[in-house]
Amino acid sequence: MSALPLARTHAADPVTIDVPLGERRYDVVIGGGLLPAAGALIKDRLGTRRALIVTDETVAPLHLGTLQASLDAAGIGATAHIVPEGEASKSVTRLHEVVDAILDGELERGDIVIALGGGVIGDLAGFAAAITRRGMPFVQVPTTLLAQVDSAVGGKTGINTRHGKNLVGAFHQPALVIADTDTLATLPMRHRRAGYAEIVKAGLLGDRAFFERLEALGAAVLTDELIETIATAVQAKADIVTEDEREAGKRALLNLGHTFAHAVERCAGYDGRIVHGEAVGLGCAVAFRFSVALGLCPAEDAERVARHLDIVGLPTRFDQIPVPLTAKGLSEAMTQDKKVKDGIIRFVLVNAIGEAFVSDGIAPERLAAFLKDEGLPPS
Repeated sequence: MSALPLARTHAADPVTIDVPLGERRYDVVIGGGLLPAAGALIKDRLGTRRALIVTDETVAPLHLGTLQASLDAAGIGATAHIVPEGEASKSVTRLHEVVDAILDGELERGDIVIALGGGVIGDLAGFAAAITRRGMPFVQVPTTLLAQVDSAVGGKTGINTRHGKNLVGAFHQPALVIADTDTLATLPMRHRRAGYAEIVKAGLLGDRAFFERLEALGAAVLTDELIETIATAVQAKADIVTEDEREAGKRALLNLGHTFAHAVERCAGYDGRIVHGEAVGLGCAVAFRFSVALGLCPAEDAERVARHLDIVGLPTRFDQIPVPLTAKGLSEAMTQDKKVKDGIIRFVLVNAIGEAFVSDGIAPERLAAFLKDEGLPPS
């Protein structure tokens, strides 16, 4: 797959967003050309002497050398641990490998773990940092759009099990996030679209004007005003995380589309037939239609959302993905979601574009009827 060209990858100055969590506060720095300066940014903010870089087999040939040279120039000694690409690396086996790499390298509690890559690497490296030596600082250097706008910010780390996605993990905030938009130039089109799902989600759940801005850009949203749209999405997430760091309330809104998305991913076995951002795009469209079916949201809003996602190239209907699904299988997968409480599936629903809310009182038969109307066979 070819990558899309980027427009306006360099702003006059990087954008810095503060995530003000008291003693856990950190900066998210967004802009072009940041990777060669990463060592200086880390040294200036953290005063680090040694680091372990965790990355994958796809990212390493593209960006590891630049990061290592930057760290070396800043006087930070760094070694690298490389894992296979893909969701399968969010496993107990790979977690043990990263922990061993930290300990084998004799890194101290004040040294850092650097996650260089997408969401999988951020989750894996961040969780290893959270549990090694009872907690080590880590730095997110996200190289995918999805990671830059979502998973690198907020402190959720973890791995998958056969029971579902992200069921073993910890809240562990990064010490710094360095989002170099130039790294997106090597990103395949499919993953650019997948990352965009988390950008548009920010508008759908709480900022109608932002959605309308994205809607006006159409398909060009994948290349134009990139730094600005990333920064807006990150600021929206930072505001919510600051208010509700551990998802006791408002932060649950960030799961718009995710209850359906995680269930689809589980049914697919995390085998790459559908990637996370594609599942989120599908999940957002489905959540809007579910809200319409429940009499909560105008049908025209759901149609508008689906139309925009279609233009961008994200799936909006279950029959657009290469995963055989049944209503029973999808419902059972939803019951394994980490947000289930007292056996009740929690949904993020909407009253309109930009007006999301959390609901955990949906009767199973309402869900079953909706999935039937969506064209899924019962079993």
